[in-house]
Amino acid sequence: MQVHLYDTAAQVGQAAAVIIGAQLIGKPASVLGLATGSTPIPTYRELARLHAQGVVDFSSAVSFNLDEYCRLPVGHPCSYHHFMQAELFNHVNLSPRNTHVPDGNAPDLAAECARYDAAIQQAGGIDLQLLGIGRNGHIGFNEPSDQFVYGCHVVRLTQSTIEANRRFFESEADVPREAVSLGVGSIMNARRVLLLATGHDKAEVVRKAIREDIDPATQASILRTHPNVIFLLDRAAASRL
Repeated sequence: MQVHLYDTAAQVGQAAAVIIGAQLIGKPASVLGLATGSTPIPTYRELARLHAQGVVDFSSAVSFNLDEYCRLPVGHPCSYHHFMQAELFNHVNLSPRNTHVPDGNAPDLAAECARYDAAIQQAGGIDLQLLGIGRNGHIGFNEPSDQFVYGCHVVRLTQSTIEANRRFFESEADVPREAVSLGVGSIMNARRVLLLATGHDKAEVVRKAIREDIDPATQASILRTHPNVIFLLDRAAASRL
């Protein structure tokens, strides 16, 4: 495990973009695992800038997103389909046929989870998985639990996650209560994992993930067993290490 510290969240985003850009330069047909939320936005904006300057080419790349809310229309401004279009896909030359986000509106969500895992396997597996970390230690939407779930699955969101995501919706009642998420096993199967954490509100969970026992109560703690994981932290997020 590598841990790199930066003064600001913007620098974390720039560093992550450099790593992702280098991945694409070294392997243009890379399979990227992508995350949503506020933390990766600086990374996506820097990748868009590098693409506009002709430095990074996404034309042969494939992407799979970590998760999506259940029963939220794809066109809803808070859906992760919409987020990815607005923050990255509209600004780079990733082919729409090569971008994948779980279908949280599938009539059979269990079948959708199995299909999504199979699609990743058919693509050759994820080369680089980008992650954020929730205030309760979740990665993807793998919430605190007494176990690690291997494959893609439907998750009942915890109250802390609902409250954290409330700021994106008109009211707490509008926040979906379930999501489709890659499982921890799916994440751990990625050849390289890049976790970003910024801000003082992530300091305690970063400490737990890095310093305390590996425990499904802090799902991100399992990443310490991955052979190629990099934590990129600003000094606020690292302040309790």
